[in-house]
Formats: sequence, C-alpha cells, structure tokens
Amino acid sequence: MQYLSANHVLIASPESKFCYFIGKKSRTKKLRIKNAFGESRSGINRCNDVIIVGAGVAGSALAFTLGKDGRQVQVIEKNLNKPDTFAGELLQPAGYLKLSELGLVDCVRDIDAQMVFGYAVYKDGKSVRLPYLLENYKNDVAGRGFRHGGFVQNLRAKAASLPNVKLEEGTVTSLIEEGGTIKGVQYKTSNGQHLRAYAPLTVVCDGCFSSLRKFLAKPKIDKPSHVVGLIVENCELPHPSHAHLVIANPSAFVLYPISSTEIRFLIDIPGPKLPSISNGQMATFLKTMVAPKVPPEMYSAFISSVDKGDIRTMPIRCMPAAPRHTPGALLLGDALNMRHALSGAGMTVALNDIALLCDLFKTLDLWDTTTVMKYTTHFYNTRKPMSFALNVLPDSAYKVIYSIPEELREKVLQAAFDYLSLEFSFTRELVGLISGLNVESWTTFLHVFATGSYVTGAMFLPVPSPDRVYAAARFASSAASIVIPTILDEGLGHLFYTESPPNYSERKTKQMEAKN
Repeated sequence: MQYLSANHVLIASPESKFCYFIGKKSRTKKLRIKNAFGESRSGINRCNDVIIVGAGVAGSALAFTLGKDGRQVQVIEKNLNKPDTFAGELLQPAGYLKLSELGLVDCVRDIDAQMVFGYAVYKDGKSVRLPYLLENYKNDVAGRGFRHGGFVQNLRAKAASLPNVKLEEGTVTSLIEEGGTIKGVQYKTSNGQHLRAYAPLTVVCDGCFSSLRKFLAKPKIDKPSHVVGLIVENCELPHPSHAHLVIANPSAFVLYPISSTEIRFLIDIPGPKLPSISNGQMATFLKTMVAPKVPPEMYSAFISSVDKGDIRTMPIRCMPAAPRHTPGALLLGDALNMRHALSGAGMTVALNDIALLCDLFKTLDLWDTTTVMKYTTHFYNTRKPMSFALNVLPDSAYKVIYSIPEELREKVLQAAFDYLSLEFSFTRELVGLISGLNVESWTTFLHVFATGSYVTGAMFLPVPSPDRVYAAARFASSAASIVIPTILDEGLGHLFYTESPPNYSERKTKQMEAKN
C-alpha cells in the first residue's frame, strides 16, 4: 500500500492494511492502529462510503446530497472558518435550478442574495441589455449574487445537519493507493494528529490550488491573467438586478450585486504581472485605466472605493478536464475543471456535476470497483455538454482578444459589442448559453462560428481595402489557431458518446417506480 503525497511516498505498515480490510466488513470495529508516522493510537476505523476532500461549494453540496441518499460521508476541509474570498459570488440561473434540485435552495435565502436577471454590456458609454430567457421558468428562477463566505457556511451547515455526514477540519496530505486503486486518504487534523480514513470512493474537490489533482488528472493549466476585486457600496447599478460587462482595453471587467448595498467589481488584468498595491501603482492603474470606462453614475463611488484601499487580487487559472480514470477516486469542482472568472460559471458547472453524479451513483454498490469505474467514465462524458458550453465560448473569446496584435484589438472589441447589440433572436440566445439554460454543444459551435464570422466581416468595413483584407486574414488565422485547440482540449468525445453504464436504465425505472 502506498501513500500518494504531494511531497513524498510513504509505505504503510501491515497494520494499516489489516485496518482497511476489517473496516470493509465493519465500520465500527475498534482497532489498534499504527499509522505511517510510527504513532500508535486507539480509535475507530474511519471507513465510510465516501470521503470528500474539501468543503467549499462543491464538497459541501456533494456531502449533503450523498448524505441525503443515505451514504456515510466524511468531509475533510483544511479550514472550516468562514471563507473570505471574492471568488464564487455569481450563480447563473442553471446553477440556481440545480441548487433547488439538490434541496439546497434555502442556502441563498438568508445571506441578502440579490436576484440577477441578465447582463448589460457596455462599451464607450453605449450599452445593450441581454436578459436571461426565463419566460418558461418559475418566478424565483434567476441568477444570484451574494457573498461567497455566507453561502459556503450555509452549505456546510446543511451538510453537517445530517447525522451520517461528518465534517472535520484537517489537511489531506496524501491519497492511499494499493494496486492502482485509491483506498482512502491520510490527513493531519487541526490539533496535529496524523490519521487515515478509508472508503470505497474518495472525491477530491479541494479547489483551484488542489495538491492532489496531479495524481488523478493530467492537468494543463493556463494562467492568462489576474483579477482585481473591490466592492463599491451604496451605489445603484445602471441596469438594476443585472450583471454588467464592460468591454474595454486593456482591462475588461464585470460588476454585479452581492448584497442590497454592495456591488462587486471584478477587473481583469492580462499577463503575468500586476501593478503593486503597496506602492500605489494599482490604485493609479484603477483610477487612470479603469475608472474612465466605469458607467458615469458609478464613477465617484468607484473612486471612493479605490481610495479606501481594500483592493484584492487573485490569479486566474483555466484548465480543461483531463482526469485519469483511477479506481476508487474522482475529481470534482475546480480541482477537475476551471474557466475564466469573468464567465461567472464555476459554481453552475460544479452543481450540475453534483446533480449528475449523485443521480448516477444513487443506488450503486460503491465496493463494486469495476461497475463504479464504468459509471465514473459515464459521468465524465455526460457532464461535458454543460462544461463545454460554459468553458469554450468565454475562454476562446478571451484568448483571441488578448492574443491578437494591439492594433487590431480595438476593432475586434468594437465588432464584438456590435454583434451583441444585434436584435436577432440568435444573438439573444447567446445569453441562454452563458446562463447554462441552453447548453447544446452544437449551439456552442454555432455561436463561436457566428461571432468569429461577424468580427472577421467587420474588419473589411467600411470599404474593403488591401490593408483591411490583410487585417481580417490575420484575425481569422489567429482566432482559428486559438479556438480549435481550445475546443480540442475541452474534448469532443461527448458529442458521440451514447453508451449507458451497466443496468442504468433498469435502476432508473426502479427509482421512478419507488417514487410513484
């Protein structure tokens, strides 16, 4: 038995192997355990149905859903204090629907969450409103903006309210592997104890900085930019209850309500370097390069917020899902798949994955490793339509815009805004893709092609000339060299994947009969 650790490989003692097989037969058998660090202790073998590494949005929601299905779940989170981060504050309508489906919708009801009904796109003082297409949904269905910390604490409390779910503070240091199968985890508790936990399934969802990802995936991480976060208080949005996207060069940014009195600004700064906050360079950058692009009615409040100095930054990481199909373990959330923060899609993808995973695994015997592996493969393929739609378009657009020559960028940004301003129903449906409500993969292809074609055509205007033809060709070539690899990285296998896991149809029929 081996411990797959970020720092080293440990060989387990024979006692730990004995513990595992006893634990498989009885979850309450008391044993004398000698851990890999040479310490002896008397305790209960922690052999549950599922171990979850991480109790953020994905981990907490998964723990509650599995616990509600009757699974014995142990969640290990390195810090159970209220998170203080500006990531994960905008939930798309499809994410809200999944939250409701999972029985977690009350987690946004007491944190002053604000309803979001669409986007307003700005450029050079002009704006266009792109409402979500919600006509066929109940009145409560919309996006939500909120403080991340309050939302996560509500999810954790909901999970911990179930008697068969245990939340524990600790740092997972390694995965326990035997014969190519993950048997559990080794972790260090908040009081310094080194313990092991065993289960037939370990789900790693420890976020964008996951230390365990490399053992379960072939990560290809892109770091295109940083995002700057600050809060503007007591100021009205030009389009109430809408997220606002400001198309600008060098920095695009989004703003959306996170409480009844607060508006979050997320400002993208391309490249590997940031202006320094400590010496005032960041404040100068925000005042001179960003503030002139802010809607006029918010300008003074924005400057005031910058002057307060509560400016925070975060590196952006984009990563297509590339899991290794490892018996006994799987990846979820940002540990599996990341996209640009300006898309506001991370939580929506994660909640969709959880709903799908729990439906597939609902009555599955998790000790049947062969069958679980087949269902895991099915999960990784059937999750693709949502993640493909919410990853490809925003990531492709961002990469294209900030990789083309500077002299072409303004023309491309203007053409993109003009495309969004068209009154065609097709362009209006674009927001259906962004919201997660219309995620057919072919729709994604059509929008990528239509946007690229429109922008390329705009390069010829007002009258074609050799210079304009050359510029259009440069743009088309650059865009194709970026978009095609992005699509291939995300994967196309789901377009042709039709196989169902063993006995899935029979299980679904029995579940429906049980409900009736």
